[in-house]
Amino acid sequence: MDRQKRKAAVSVLLMVSMGHLLNDMFQAVIPSIYPMIKESLGLSFMQIGAITLTNQVTSSLLQPMVGYFSDKHPRPYGLVVGMCFTLAGLLLLSVANSFLLVLLSVAFVGVGSSVLHPESSKIARMASGGAKGMAQSIFQIGGNLGRAVGPVMVALIVVPHGQGSIRWFALLAVVAIWVLAKIGSWYRKQLTLYGRSKSKFDIENETHLSKRQIAVALTALLVLMFSKDFYTANIQNYVTFYMIDKFGLSVASSQYVLFAFLVSTAVGLLIGGELGDRYGRKYVIWFSILGSSPFALLLPYCNLTWTIVMAILVGLVMSSAMSAILVYGTELLPGNVGMISGAFFGLSFGLGGIGSALFGWVADLTSIQFVFQMTSFLPLLGIAAYFLPNIKE
Repeated sequence: MDRQKRKAAVSVLLMVSMGHLLNDMFQAVIPSIYPMIKESLGLSFMQIGAITLTNQVTSSLLQPMVGYFSDKHPRPYGLVVGMCFTLAGLLLLSVANSFLLVLLSVAFVGVGSSVLHPESSKIARMASGGAKGMAQSIFQIGGNLGRAVGPVMVALIVVPHGQGSIRWFALLAVVAIWVLAKIGSWYRKQLTLYGRSKSKFDIENETHLSKRQIAVALTALLVLMFSKDFYTANIQNYVTFYMIDKFGLSVASSQYVLFAFLVSTAVGLLIGGELGDRYGRKYVIWFSILGSSPFALLLPYCNLTWTIVMAILVGLVMSSAMSAILVYGTELLPGNVGMISGAFFGLSFGLGGIGSALFGWVADLTSIQFVFQMTSFLPLLGIAAYFLPNIKE
């Protein structure tokens, strides 16, 4: 790749990360306003879980289909269309005065996310220059930073000024549309040069794994994602309630705890991408999920300071798995980057939504503190990484 093309690819990679940041910041607005709408609309924990389930299942069901379609029929400006759905969802959420309207608005936001993730993941791979893990991490770190910034923006804007102030986020959605349009122009040029959605850095399955090995590997990845996404869903959606219930923090203060956790996941994601490219993705997956279990097990029994420390540590270690899992999956089934990315992102969101609804139901029956004690054992399922075959690039 010559210098000019490399510079263009890096610019596109940063814009893809920026688009992901804005998209996931809008996604983060939804759980961040849960304490507010729970009180104003008189919702139960189970209804809060249902809101998350609607948002995440909407995107999870559509993402594999969007990825499969875009592999066969690329649409350079599909990202712009997706962000328009997100814009509509934010505007509706700012005026939603009933549980059903909230469900409809978060469904629109979910549709927008279903388009962005598989398409952007594929574009990041095209701009990777061969460093697929790092490119995927740069793309995903934008999302993690967006999810981290979201609660702080809610604390600064929405909490003081009310639900209607969510419409200010719609202005940022217009900025996102502009960024995604520029990415679409670059994507269209790449399609002219290379055809369809492949880049010259897409590889074939050089390891010649058998169908049985691939099936075992995919099963292990499902177990690992179940462990990671269920645990992460609990932290992201209920840590604010946990901090309020156990330590008496205010709503605004609890948002900063969520912010610290999400920033740690962004840093861990970047580290995981670099280590995966350098030392192999299996070892990163193994370390990240199983290695986070001591911190997860200790967290429910710590005081305020150490609870925050444990949350940061578990986020830092566990998050390093996501880019490794995604790139590992595309190497198991090469040539289907959009479909695999959509399936894995969709599965991640779907598991997160199911976990959120389940934990909300358990919290209604018992307590939010019991939920944190129960979920602390999930990272132990990281032992499933033992069954992943080594893939030599």
